Formats: sequence, structure tokens, C-alpha cells
Amino acid sequence: MSDDGAWYLYLLECSGNTIYTGITTDVERRFAEHQAGKGAKYTRSRKPVRILGQVRFETKSDALKAEIAMKRMTSTQKRAFCAQLSESKA
Repeated sequence: MSDDGAWYLYLLECSGNTIYTGITTDVERRFAEHQAGKGAKYTRSRKPVRILGQVRFETKSDALKAEIAMKRMTSTQKRAFCAQLSESKA
């Protein structure tokens, strides 16, 4: 868990050029779990390749709401969102 109790929305690029979206308190740990075949059924059959992006939220509720909204987006929209995240960090 993060030291400050924050929650993160994260997006993973998976095999087959697909995108998985989830929430966690520790993105790196969760990514490692997905790669090890633990966790979501989706990532057991479509191995995670890399973390596309992550967004920090103060509460689990806020992260869940963002996850629901993100899952309604198309793959193209999700990739554009992650590209914007990368640009804002540069």
C-alpha cells in the first residue's frame, strides 16, 4: 500500500495489443502480480507487457469512479489519455 493511503487507476498494455484497466494502492506490485499470473482472469490469458499510465486518487471511491469511466472508453481513447499523461510528465 502507498504510504499516504492513495489509490491509483492504472492501465496495462497486454499481449494482442489490448489494454487492461484496474485500481490498486501499489501499481508496481500489482503489475508484478499480473505478470506472475495472479489476479485478473483477463491478464492471465493476455500477459501484461508494460504499464501504459497511472493516475493517483485520494480515495478508493474516486479511483473506482475513474475506472468505470475509463472502461467505457475505446482503446484509442485510452491510448490518447495515456499519451497525455506522458506529455504532462515531460
